Amino acid sequence: MNHFIEVITVSKAKTDVDKVFKQLGYHNLTPMHKSVNPVSRFIIKLCGVARILTSVHRGDNLCLQYPMKKFYHLACTLAHLKGAKVITIVHDLDAFRRKKITAERERYLFNKTDALIVHNPTMLEYMKGEQFQGRLYNLQIFDFITEAVPKQYVAPHTPWRVVYTSNLRRWRNEFIYHLDEVMHNWNIVLFGPGYEDAGAQKPGVTYMGKLPEEKLICSVEGDFGLVWDGDSFDECAGDWGEYLKINNPHKTSLYLRAGIPVIVWKKAALAPFITENQLGIAVDSIRDLDQALADLTPTAYAAMKANALEMSEKLGDGFFEKKAFTTATADLEKAR
Repeated sequence: MNHFIEVITVSKAKTDVDKVFKQLGYHNLTPMHKSVNPVSRFIIKLCGVARILTSVHRGDNLCLQYPMKKFYHLACTLAHLKGAKVITIVHDLDAFRRKKITAERERYLFNKTDALIVHNPTMLEYMKGEQFQGRLYNLQIFDFITEAVPKQYVAPHTPWRVVYTSNLRRWRNEFIYHLDEVMHNWNIVLFGPGYEDAGAQKPGVTYMGKLPEEKLICSVEGDFGLVWDGDSFDECAGDWGEYLKINNPHKTSLYLRAGIPVIVWKKAALAPFITENQLGIAVDSIRDLDQALADLTPTAYAAMKANALEMSEKLGDGFFEKKAFTTATADLEKAR
């Protein structure tokens, strides 16, 4: 039997994985919960981990999501004590991005699991370098499960319309405050909290405020979604930019779920997946975007748009996460 411990979080990526577990018929060890009280949430999660002792048996699999703030080590230990295998999907590398723990500690934690589902081939190679001893699986891209339907509209626009959604404060995305220097044949539509120039009138810049993701999917009209971070046009700089070299940003899945092709940094780990599947374009610098868009033929863009809409259906159905967990559980069963 396959089991999972349901997360108690507002993270869209993690709640989507829980939905996949339920759709696959996995057994939920977490008690029903409604409380948002921190103490209650702690007790609920502890009860879910404790149920490993009574509900998990030899030959079973326990599926976890990492980071798991408090009980990841304990859950893995109890599962192995009961003769079960552990499969973990990685959302974030805490040692790599936030430096919350040391690389040595994170390496130790990962080696408590038998199979690890990582974002992309770059992260997979990173884990090999970290001497991970279990099975490794490439997720490819995170799903985005929702019943929202992408809006139908005529694309492309004239000039091109690029959508950007993020935390828009300067410390996170200084580059957006200087886009007028590089925008010539495209405009930007901004979504998210913290835009510090909200009251200013800037040519080519439209600020739409913060919009719930489901509403954005069924209402946004854009030709591309931009995946970028930092203070520079020429690279995704700083900790967030470095992280793009190894992780899959969830906003990429949001854009594609809305049926919008994406623009990514060429050095981003997700760039090969985007270009090989004709889901958008990769650029070295935002300064190159004018020329890249000028070179894009109507036929090439139509193919990207059609591919994005097809990908939207897959992401909405949990295709990639279902495939990864189904493959991992089947492999562990064969190896027993």
